[in-house]
Amino acid sequence: MTYSTGSVILAADYNGFVGPTASGGTAGANLNDIWNVGSTDKGWGQTVVTNPAAGNTVTATQWATLVNNLSTAASQTGTTITSRSAPTAGQTISILAALNTDLTNVTTNRGNAVASGTEYGTFTGAVSQTANTGSGQTGWTITFTHTITFASANALRYFFNAGGIVKVKYGKTSTGQDHDEEWNSLAGWCGVINLTGRVNGAAQTIAATSYTGTTRIGGTGGTQTTLATTTGYYNLSGSPTTLFQLNNTISPYTPEYIRTTATQTSSSVLTLVTTWVDDGAIAPATTTISGGTATTSPSTTITGTAPTTLVTYVPPSSTYLTNAAWGTPTIAASVA
Repeated sequence: MTYSTGSVILAADYNGFVGPTASGGTAGANLNDIWNVGSTDKGWGQTVVTNPAAGNTVTATQWATLVNNLSTAASQTGTTITSRSAPTAGQTISILAALNTDLTNVTTNRGNAVASGTEYGTFTGAVSQTANTGSGQTGWTITFTHTITFASANALRYFFNAGGIVKVKYGKTSTGQDHDEEWNSLAGWCGVINLTGRVNGAAQTIAATSYTGTTRIGGTGGTQTTLATTTGYYNLSGSPTTLFQLNNTISPYTPEYIRTTATQTSSSVLTLVTTWVDDGAIAPATTTISGGTATTSPSTTITGTAPTTLVTYVPPSSTYLTNAAWGTPTIAASVA
């Protein structure tokens, strides 16, 4: 690039900072890669910053768009950048110091978000097993399936790239059957499992909390046999990946467990399957657990007494990213 003190500032210089658009542009340490569509773990879906044609004058307005959007991107990610004023019409446009450095730093921090949106708990279907489960010393499994569907592959990318979080919650408090006490304890020990994108292959700081990909928050007790701490959305595939498994610690119930897996069912669909598994080896007592009252939509907490796995999500904040390009994903749930 020719961008240096004493040289003529060219459209190609500006385009190198702005980066690719739908009509082309020069890639470098650029804004549109994270600001606009980008690819894989780059891109927030905000309005594209356009490129002037080669040979054309770059206006003060165009420079101001670059400066202002870079400042907004820095605010979104909590990145400290050089203080600079946006050029105005009639001004002589001078070299903007450290522009490439600031773009590089914001790009590195692109998965961080200083704030989150409002947790979303609307779903169709059922998240609770309201009937009793188990009989005698026969083992049993309850399978909870949650499907989160986005409007497009890009909407799903924007969600995780801008700091979206998918949450899995577990609960059971119903009583009256032989095996309720153990399963009430196991469900209560799980805490909340949080799935983030693991953008840039690193932990993301979202609303002042560090998320490593799969992050367990709260919950004590039980034997945690799996927590895929460095597995985020971008590490998933078309085959189920176990994010979390917690086994009972109370003998002879240690084979009992709660497990959650995640699958990228398609480019716009994420499927979470949670199984509650009892091996039946508790003679002379029975394996039966109570059903109970259901948690109904909408809810971001478990409000019923029945065995429940609830999936919610926290969308990115639109404080700085005013175009909520991730849309409103839908959640469908079932119990078998």
